[in-house]
Amino acid sequence: MKAMIFDSERNLVWKEISDPVRKADEVLIEVYAAAVNRADLMQADGVYASPPGWPDFCGLEVAGVVLEAPVTAEVKPGDRVCALLGGGGYAQKVTAPAGMVIPAPEKLSLVEAATLPEVWSTAYLNLQIEAGGMKPGDVFFMQAGASGVGLAAIQMAKRMGAEVITTIDAPEKADFVRKLGAEYVIDYRKEPLEPVIAAHPPAVALDCVGGKGMGDCLRHMVFGGRWVMIATLAGGMTQIDLEVIWRKRIKLIGSTLRSRTSAEKTEILRALQRDLWPDFSARKLISNIHAVFPIEQAKEAHDVLRRCENIGKVVLEVKKEA
Repeated sequence: MKAMIFDSERNLVWKEISDPVRKADEVLIEVYAAAVNRADLMQADGVYASPPGWPDFCGLEVAGVVLEAPVTAEVKPGDRVCALLGGGGYAQKVTAPAGMVIPAPEKLSLVEAATLPEVWSTAYLNLQIEAGGMKPGDVFFMQAGASGVGLAAIQMAKRMGAEVITTIDAPEKADFVRKLGAEYVIDYRKEPLEPVIAAHPPAVALDCVGGKGMGDCLRHMVFGGRWVMIATLAGGMTQIDLEVIWRKRIKLIGSTLRSRTSAEKTEILRALQRDLWPDFSARKLISNIHAVFPIEQAKEAHDVLRRCENIGKVVLEVKKEA
């Protein structure tokens, strides 16, 4: 098979490699589409390796057709599926633990289905499990609202009845997140964020940005607020008033999905399939596709994310060879 691997200078190259060998508890999938995530960019930069046991090239979520599966698996050969991976999705074939492979939502294309496992698992993990959910009337703060994770988290927060504050960097992104239900949309290039946070104290924040302003905003959270950090795109240094943390019983939570066990990921995927898949099939939830590239143009796809141009997801399509 072919896969998009790294050469000696970490350039992305579409190259022939050995087919994956399926273990007894794994599913073998013919990949039709793989979605791009910022973790892929970090891996391409050499700073975010795949967890042990996974291929050492990019790709955290795919959709395709089952080629082989254990007899005890929910899916069987010929089924349309999507899968959450620890790496290696930029390929013609992948293997994954059976619990991390679930049926694609009905009425969605495989390109659409490829955009779901990583970002919606991330949103569910951090809003439901790490933050403990929200109740109607709570305020939710999401950095980078037009990102894949941002769009998922905003929609999930609205399902819980929360009001949403989010940041964007372009007018067209502002229009889009407002359509998803965000009440307070801040262009961080032109407007200060802290006054909005102070006026509408969040119960939960999902932060992929961090940076110097994070500490100033965190102090405005409600009593018992939960601030979940999943990345530090604006830098890893800030100043926090620790007295505010203990007096207001604020929880500062660090979280990643990629390093979690297969069992943890299986539990999250089962919850998504049970609770959200019907709404995807009914188009009540969306995972907006910004652009689709042939997998041979993976670098060009990465560059879209590096320039922060995307509203939602960028997908790599794997064409079937004659």
